[in-house]
This record gives sequence, C-alpha cells and structure tokens, in this order.
Amino acid sequence: MYKKVVIINSDTLGRGDKEVGHTLLGTFLRKMLASINKPDAIIFYNSGVKLVVRGSYFIDVLEGLECKGVELLACGTCVYKACRDSSLEVGRITNMEEITDILLNAENVITL
Repeated sequence: MYKKVVIINSDTLGRGDKEVGHTLLGTFLRKMLASINKPDAIIFYNSGVKLVVRGSYFIDVLEGLECKGVELLACGTCVYKACRDSSLEVGRITNMEEITDILLNAENVITL
C-alpha cells in the first residue's frame, strides 16, 4: 500500500508561462529529492509523461528520486500517444487499472 502519492499530469507546474512552469516543476522535483519526506510513488499521465522520456530535462532528478525508493509510474497510453518518438528513460510503464488501484488505496494523493 502506498501512503503518499504525487500525480504529475503536466510538463509544467501551474498555468500560464511555460518557461516559468518548467522552472517551477524542476525546482519542486529538486526540493522533493532533498526532502526527508518523499512520496512512495509519483504517477505521470497526460503531458506529465514528457518528464520521464528521452530528452527530458528532469531525468537526473527523477533518477535520484528513484534511487531513494520513490516508484515512478508512467501511463502507457499517454507515453505512446504524447511521446511517440521517445522512449521511457526512468520509471516504468503502467496502466489505468494499476493507477486507479493505487489512487483509491493511497492514504494521501497530491496532484500538481
């Protein structure tokens, strides 16, 4: 069972300026890596899967989180639809059945 799960459903944090959103998301991920309190899992779907595929600026910090025991899960449908030319660099592919099960059984879910 997962206690704390973070959902990343966009390749930016917040709405508005994309560059600012990218910067904010990178800062958030680095602060999470440095934090004592880490989530058990991060689920990526929709354009959030762009963070875990080849060419992402966030691979290093996500690899660091994975090394610290954070499970990184990417929606397979989203990876194949949104990132056709890119392959998964970090984490693993999952499906909506597993995502639903994780979210319904997690103690806390944080959506960015």
